[in-house]
Amino acid sequence: MYKAPIKEIKFLLKDLFQIEKLFKNTKYESLDEDTLDGILDEVRKLSEKLISPINRDADTKPACLKNKKVILPESFNEAYKSIAEGGWVGISGDVKYGGLGLPLIVTTCVNELLSSACLSLALNPLMTQGQIDALESHANEDIKNIFLPKLNSGEWSGTMNLTEPQAGSDVGALRTLALKDNDGTYKITGQKIYISWGDHSLSSNICHLLLARLPNSPKGTKGISLFLVPKYIPDQNGNINEVNSINTISLEHKMGLHGSPTAVLEYKNAKAWLIGEENKGMMAMFTMMNNARLGVAVQGLSQSELATQKAIEFAKTRQQGRNMNNSEEISTPIINHADVRRNLLIMKSLTYISRALCFETALTIDLSKNKNDPFLKRKASFLTPIAKSFCTEIGGKVADLAIQIHGGMGYIEETGISQVYRDVRITSIYEGTNGIQAMDFVGRKLGSNGDIAYSILDEIKMNEQIINQKKSSVADYIENARISLTKATDWMISQNDLNDRYSGADPFLRAFALIIGANYMLKTLITTDQEDKIELANFYIKNLLPFCNVESSIATLGANNLYENVNSIF
Repeated sequence: MYKAPIKEIKFLLKDLFQIEKLFKNTKYESLDEDTLDGILDEVRKLSEKLISPINRDADTKPACLKNKKVILPESFNEAYKSIAEGGWVGISGDVKYGGLGLPLIVTTCVNELLSSACLSLALNPLMTQGQIDALESHANEDIKNIFLPKLNSGEWSGTMNLTEPQAGSDVGALRTLALKDNDGTYKITGQKIYISWGDHSLSSNICHLLLARLPNSPKGTKGISLFLVPKYIPDQNGNINEVNSINTISLEHKMGLHGSPTAVLEYKNAKAWLIGEENKGMMAMFTMMNNARLGVAVQGLSQSELATQKAIEFAKTRQQGRNMNNSEEISTPIINHADVRRNLLIMKSLTYISRALCFETALTIDLSKNKNDPFLKRKASFLTPIAKSFCTEIGGKVADLAIQIHGGMGYIEETGISQVYRDVRITSIYEGTNGIQAMDFVGRKLGSNGDIAYSILDEIKMNEQIINQKKSSVADYIENARISLTKATDWMISQNDLNDRYSGADPFLRAFALIIGANYMLKTLITTDQEDKIELANFYIKNLLPFCNVESSIATLGANNLYENVNSIF
């Protein structure tokens, strides 16, 4: 059964990132240690005692559509009610509209615990949180007053409607039509697919944030507007008046996340409200998407943690073979075998740096908003695609290793480890595939001068020098990786052909994630004398950081490596 890693979370927040110092002279200065401890303890109890036990239901009792009604596992009702009543949906929402007004880093911690307990269910409040952020940033005051209190309380839930059958990652190809009505609202007609939690009965209303086109709007993404389309139409006081013209055509049959209903929705002159300005919907929707991308990174982290816990527990109890490290022990738990132990250390260290990466991204977003610092805003944008891509990829890798450690039992459904792999697999795909994240990273986020990238490398060099003074055996590993990635960054910046950057985007992003992870391990070595943390840091730097050199080299091979030089293969 899942055990919330509260000790690990507190170490990162308090010791590594020193959250109290970071929030000094900000509106979050009052977030003291006792408050943080209380929040973590409440969500720990909720996750371990109520939500984790329903995770199996989420897999074996998939959401289904019967007589135009979505049927969910019965156990979801009490679990969702507890999440909503605890205030965990609107945890970062503005207090003016019923939210708790806490920083994103706290929401990130809460979402990790809920997602590790049951990823299918936790996706519901995650989508609502993204919608809350988008409405706070772009909706007018009337819409905020009607919708935000209901969304913050969890009485209503939110979704994101982007994808259409012919328009996946190419959002500019969407065809859903919006017509302005006489009362200033709009009528929406079209079909949307892959809508997570698009229909259900856990909340009394479902509010869809939807992208659509106005007649004669510009082609591509420049002609897209954002609309709020509720399942039930409310009056000015938030009371539900009538059913909107939205039809749930079907639910997708998926590889994983079976408990989460992924809907195909049809809109026929559905009543809608414009969010932001006409033809500027992508800018507004990106607020929700960026919020969701960090949330999805946390989903990847959550499944890394769950898979690691399951693998360690199994490895400690499964007896198999002789202990090669102790000749007197004829039969031994498999955790004593070198191959299993290496895999467990890989899982543990990758989970550690994934959590640190999610936390730093959230903290940087919080500080960038509070201090209105342009550099911090750009750093937050720089870290977001790294976190989304790396943490979800690692979630899949760690889940795969967990299956391997379980051996044949990992392939048997009863152990539950295959569910972790199937559930986490989508995280590398939705909210922008990891390939698109990498292209965005080397294109927009790296920019023309790479100043954020170089600033991170400079920080690593400083920590490297501190470690050097301690005569640590890891200093050379850090220096080699930093020099390799600096050369790769120089190469990326010098490319005039964007496709040359794109050709090495994925390995370049991975290399950056690996060296940022090394920086967290460096800070750990500098900060603590806890033996387990020191051993983990040394293992990561010596065994996993060297892959940064390889990825950096691959990143600079150029587009010809994928096009002109391999034409005969296809």
